[in-house]
Amino acid sequence: MKHDITKLFGIDYPLVQGGMVWVSGWRLAVAVSEAGGLGLIGAGSMYPDVLREHIRKAKAATRKPFGVNIPLLYPDIDEIMRIIKEEEVKIVFTSAGNPKTWTPFLKEHGVTVVHVVSSVKFARKAAEAGVDAIVAEGFEAGGHNGREETTTMVLIPAVRQAVNLPLIAAGGIATGRQMLAAMILGADGVQMGSRFAASEESSAHENFKKAVISVSEGDTVLTLKEIVPTRIIKNKFYEELQKIYRTKPDTEQIKRLLGRGRAKKGIFEGDLEEGELEIGQVAMLFDDILPAGQIVKNVMDEFCRSYQEICSNNENFDFC
Repeated sequence: MKHDITKLFGIDYPLVQGGMVWVSGWRLAVAVSEAGGLGLIGAGSMYPDVLREHIRKAKAATRKPFGVNIPLLYPDIDEIMRIIKEEEVKIVFTSAGNPKTWTPFLKEHGVTVVHVVSSVKFARKAAEAGVDAIVAEGFEAGGHNGREETTTMVLIPAVRQAVNLPLIAAGGIATGRQMLAAMILGADGVQMGSRFAASEESSAHENFKKAVISVSEGDTVLTLKEIVPTRIIKNKFYEELQKIYRTKPDTEQIKRLLGRGRAKKGIFEGDLEEGELEIGQVAMLFDDILPAGQIVKNVMDEFCRSYQEICSNNENFDFC
């Protein structure tokens, strides 16, 4: 069964911008929403007062719908949810935690709730928790990832078969053709992160953006599986991790090397050697930094062209 994501969120296109740490501030969210998608503010790297500021600036800059992405393991989660209530945020994407904990509270205050999952098991749990929609994110995605390592191409039809909720595909999607493929697999829309990380409105450091658009095949890797599986660009920090792994370390040794603020150092401060450079495999497909609105337009134009090509070239499918 197909669901209308555009009606669920009140947007023009079934395209969501991922709420990424150190990347997804109010400027990026507003730019995507103004272009017809759904922009998300990424609360994961924000103190509560900073989040409130971003929400208020987004409200002042657009009348279009936007949302907030909230990792549920956030240390100040009670304060964050109080801000969501007080600022009357209408759309919240939750991740990294049990959706049963906060979904009833959010629904009680009129919030549309979407939960991010990496497996069929957690998709079912999210549905049981009463969420309005699910983001199913495959192994290709950047940043924190699922332990199951299920690819998007396998995960989307599996989740579609398991739950009857609006389904948003994520992980390895940056083009219109990929968007169309995800929807053919059973998704009702897509969420894109890496492509918007390399946008003009992204709050990431210019060094990081340039590193992203320089990614080639094999330049990203999923690591840190003992803590939280994370896809990063290979750099000096990654090589230091590899040296540690060869000694068969325990979790505490890995945590000591990781330390605090590695993602901030890499993404926000632009330290390409010592920072944790989180990005998805799909970065190998693009090589420019564009305005977020242009990215939305390019994706939707390619999506529509691809759809028309498939529908009009029926002679290619005379075996059907």
